[in-house]
Order: sequence, then structure tokens, then C-alpha cells
Amino acid sequence: MKLAIKGIILSVLCLFGIFRIVNAQVQDPSEANDFVDSVTHLREVTVEGYISEQPWLKVPTSVGIVYPDRLQFQGDASLLPAINAVPGVRMEERSPGSYRLSVRGSLLRSPWGVRNVKVYLDGFPLTDAGGNTYLNLIDPRTVGRMEVLKGPHGSLFGANSGGALLINTVGSGDRSEGAQDFLKVGVSSGSDGLFHEDIGVRRRWERSQLDFNQAFLRSDGYREHSGMRRHYLQAVHRWNYRPSSQLKVLALYADMDYETPGGLNREQYEADPRQARPVAGSSPGAVEQRAGIRNKTFYGGVSHQFQVAPRLRHTASVFSSHTDFENPFITNYEVRDEDNYGLRTYLELEGGPTSGFIGWKWHLGLEWQRSAHAIINYDNLGNATPGDLQAADAIRTTQYFYFTRFTASLWERLQAEAAVSLNYYRYVFEETQGEGGASGERKFSPEWMPRLSFSYLVTSRFAWRASLSRGFSPPTTAEIRPSNIIINTALQPETGWNYETGFRLVSGDQRFQADASVFYYRMNQAIVRRVGEGGNESFVNAGGTNQLGVETMISGQLMAYTDHGFIRGLRLDNSYTFSRFRFREYRQGGADYSGNDLTGVPRHTVVTNLLLRFPHSFRLTAQHNFTSRIPLDDAGSVYAGKYHLLQLKLNWQYRLGKQTAQSVAGPLLELFTGVDNLLNEKYSLGNDINAFGGRYYNAAPLRNFFGGMRLVL
Repeated sequence: MKLAIKGIILSVLCLFGIFRIVNAQVQDPSEANDFVDSVTHLREVTVEGYISEQPWLKVPTSVGIVYPDRLQFQGDASLLPAINAVPGVRMEERSPGSYRLSVRGSLLRSPWGVRNVKVYLDGFPLTDAGGNTYLNLIDPRTVGRMEVLKGPHGSLFGANSGGALLINTVGSGDRSEGAQDFLKVGVSSGSDGLFHEDIGVRRRWERSQLDFNQAFLRSDGYREHSGMRRHYLQAVHRWNYRPSSQLKVLALYADMDYETPGGLNREQYEADPRQARPVAGSSPGAVEQRAGIRNKTFYGGVSHQFQVAPRLRHTASVFSSHTDFENPFITNYEVRDEDNYGLRTYLELEGGPTSGFIGWKWHLGLEWQRSAHAIINYDNLGNATPGDLQAADAIRTTQYFYFTRFTASLWERLQAEAAVSLNYYRYVFEETQGEGGASGERKFSPEWMPRLSFSYLVTSRFAWRASLSRGFSPPTTAEIRPSNIIINTALQPETGWNYETGFRLVSGDQRFQADASVFYYRMNQAIVRRVGEGGNESFVNAGGTNQLGVETMISGQLMAYTDHGFIRGLRLDNSYTFSRFRFREYRQGGADYSGNDLTGVPRHTVVTNLLLRFPHSFRLTAQHNFTSRIPLDDAGSVYAGKYHLLQLKLNWQYRLGKQTAQSVAGPLLELFTGVDNLLNEKYSLGNDINAFGGRYYNAAPLRNFFGGMRLVL
């Protein structure tokens, strides 16, 4: 608690210190530079995630935005550093390609991937009806902008209690390339066999735009048996066939194959952190079994937005995906055939000014999804060779919800929002091979997920907000039928209420912003991961949790841009996350874990970004990440140590031609080089919580380097 108080005090001091510096320099940026800076363009900052755009300052809920320029701060092979700069959000990488994403503690139930967070890509649900999201398939170079809506957002996005991640592709979210046609080519490489290439093409016509992206990423990995490769294709076509009406088509294909080295116990981690999980008695190791993930996924969607009348708009989307999935593991060889399809539709009615009202909007909609998973497990005879059948099951999951939302702006100061959804969830399972196979159905009671939120402009640049919302998160397919191949029909959904307040502040010259939130989430029936001998996992409900958190974000232009001197611009961003998350009532067997820290969640995280501009279009960015110790088991008996990460990146841009009144700017060349983990910190990123035999640790790379180039024609 003392460290939390110090962190909050430090953030407040930084806040007022930056405020004084910024207000002392009211000069507007004058340097014409190809690097877009979101802080100097605050007048344009809006939040797009709540169906219709809203000014960032007035949004009545907690939102984190990852701008396109933030994605340029780090190497181009991973979204991890940029996402981790958002307070309350934690992304981990156990090995190349093996990602985990959590918002406000949802990592508790996620051995890998994404749980309890709903993810959308250009408005299409990337999370399937079974609650699984293959976020690791997306190539970072195809991402234009991301918004993280923190806390329960089921009133608009269905079952979740962690929040929602909304990803825009470069065609819809990346405005840094302008409105012209272009061809982008990028190549980078780095330590441990890293190689990344990408090609992006934009073609515009009078009423339509096509964006096509291709990318390939490979890495040998820092650890033994941790190589990966990914081929990625993505196309987005938008046709504005009439004013305010648009037809959009999205299609992507990903072919990904990565090895999983497995967790190490403390002795193995200290002796050789680069080794893969070794043989242990009768249990084979990761190398012998060729443990890994092979995922081939096709995803497609069509969205139609139609202006029915001047104040009435209708949007309808249909989407579908198919995944071929293989997972050679220590104890079995799993093969999955997955299909998902669904629709999302809503009406928007907009009202004009009336007495006291500046304006209002009302939304009414439906989202429906169905997934079919055929899951077969074989013996793994070694060398990723399937043997005798262990089990074969089919699980069909249906999830849908109705939602409505009303927002109003009153007296030029108060922004009020009331929203609610009614959620339905059920799954049907059947043993598809063998005689007398088990079958059944689990249907959950319909759940209401309301949200009420307000934002009040105390002054024209200072806004206070408060919200109340309910979370609901049913078990996912991967939790209902985990790697122990036993269907768990007793698993209950997580539910809870979230109470939150906060403020936002923007300086008079638009060069400084601050955002702070305090929340308390009281969750019931928390889902917790258990791991048995051999690594087979299962999930249980662990009673309730009390989650008290503080999140702050400060961003400021400390030195105005100028075309004179050696340092021609300085910007500082700082985020702080305090998570006092504890089990409220949790008894397992004869053990009582009540009052223990929530497993996998650090108490303190501080991320600081610094941007320096120099003559001749050189830019240096630095990111420092401090993460406090992390509990690795529910008993609170083992903690991963705290760590400091430092990353540097140097960019240089050059226009290969002059812009005149008769022509557009010439080709743009960008060169960059950088270093990750400059301090050579030894740490584990992506710990296996509650691991059997103490195999918690997945060692992250020590000091490593990268470099590359990008050409925009």
C-alpha cells in the first residue's frame, strides 16, 4: 500500500509538473514532419468504440487508445509494448506467437490467448461464440488504431467483465498515410532469427477504397524449441455508393505455426533459462513431443451501413470463420475443426436540440453467434505423431444478446448514458466416437447487463465521470472442455458489479492530457485454472474476488516542436496501474486462500515513454516498464520477481523528392534500429500460473536488437 501511495503521489506530481511546463510554452508546433503526434492533435481525438464517435474528454467511461504513432514507438513484430502502455492492460508472450491479453485481472483464467475480453476487428467480432480469440494471428503492421474499453461492457458487446478491445485496420484507423494511393514495403530483422516483411497497398477511386496487406513473420525464439512462422493476408474494401451509406468487405487468412517450449521450475530456470521443458521421469519433454500450435484460419465479413432517413441509420454485419487447429502436447495430440458464424445489426436514431438538450442518440440492436467445435485427442507417440484415440467430442455453442443504449448531452456540460443488454448462452456436447457416448446440453439463465454512466464538464477542459456496470462472463469452450479432455458441466459464469469514477484534463494549449480512474469490481464465481501432472489443465470456480484498482495516464508535449536547435521536440507519456485484487472467498479442498492476492496480477505497473526529435527527421523513443512481483499460485507461496525493462528505438525519415503545388510528396524512406531489454534483465514473461511441479517460468529474451526499413511510394 505504501508503494501504491508513492506511485499515485509521483503521478500527481508529474501531472502538475508537466502542466506547468506545458502552459509555459504556448507555441504551436511548426515543424512539418511525417511523424503524426496524437498529443498535438487533441482537437481531433475521438472515441469510436461506442458505435458513434464521441469526444475523448466527454466519454463517461474508462478508455485507453493506442494511436498509430504509438505502434511506431517499438519494433514492428509485436503489439505487446504498445498495448502494455495502456494502464490496466497486460499483454504477455510466453514464446514467439504465444500471446496472452488481460484487462483488469482477467489473466486469472487464461493459460494462453484471450479470455473474458471481447475483441472486434473493424466492427466484426473476432471472439467466437465459445469465447475464444486468436489475437496472435493479426500482424501488427495491419493495425491502424486500437481502443480498449475497460471494465464490463456487455451492454454493447455481450458477455464480458474484463472489457472490450476494438481494433481498426490500417484502412479505417490509420490516418497517417493520408487519403492518397500508396504502396508500402517494410522489412526488419533482429536477434534470435527474427525476420518480418510486409507489403501494404491502398487504391482509391471516387467512391471506394481497397486496402490489401501481406505479411510474413518468423523467429527462431530465445529458448530451445520456440520457433514460429506466420503468413498473413488481409483485404478490406469500402464502397460509399451514396452519401452516408457504405458497404464494407473484410477478409483475412492466417497460417501460423509455433513451438511451445513449456514452463520450467525454479531450479531449471536458474540453471538454464533457454532450455525447453525437459523430460521428468515418465513424462516426456517438449522437444521429444514436438509440442506446438498449428493454426490456419480464414475470416470474412460483410457490413452494410445505410442512411434510412436524415436522423435514422441502420447497420448490419454478417461474418464467418473457419479454423484448422492442431496442438501436439506433452500428454496428447489435439486436433480441432472450428466453424463460427453470426450477425450484428442495430438502428441509430439521432435527435436534434430541444429544451436543455444539445442532442441525443438511441441505439437498438442484436448480435448473434454460433460456433461448432469438433475436438479429437490422440496419444502423442513422440515427434508429434498421433497414436490411439483418447476422446472425440463435438461442442456447439450459441450466444446472442439484445442491446439498447440512450445517450444525451445536456446543458453543454453533462453527458449521460444508459445502456443494457439481455444475454443468452448455451452449449450442446456429444461424444462422437465410441459406443454409448455421453451427450447433453447446458443452458444458462438469461442475464441482464446494465450500464449507467455520466460525464460532467466542471470546466471546459476538466471532466469528471462516474459509472456503474454489471459483468457477465460464461465459461469458454476451452474451459468447458480443457486439455484434460473432461467436459465440465458444473462450471458457472463469472458475474459482478463494477463501480468507477475518474476525471480527464486537457491543457488550454491542447498539448497536455491526463486521465485517471478508480474502480472497485466485486466478482462472484471467479474461474481459476488448475494444472495436473503432465500439464493437463482444468478449471474451477473460486468463489469471489474483490478488485480495487487505480489507473492513471499522463501525456504531455514538454518541449514545443521547433526547427532550431539540437533537441527539436520532447514528449512524455506515463501510465500507472495499481491493482489490489484479492480472493474474497476461496476454499479448495482443505486449503483456504481467502484474502490472498489474485494469481498472475502484479500489484504495481509503471510504463513511461519518452519521445525526442532531432534535426534531419531523426527521432529517438524510449520505453521503461516496471512491473512488481507477481503471485504464481493461489496459495500465494511463490512470486515471480519484479523487473525493469528498457527499450530504445531510433528512427530516421527522408523524403525522396520535393512536394510542389502541382504534385504530391515524393516517396518516403524510413530506417530504424533499436534494442529490447537494454538492462539485460532476467525475467519470466507469461508465467504458467498454478503449474504442477512448480513449472511456472517462461524465460523472456535478454538484451536483443532489431532494425529495418520501410518505403512508402
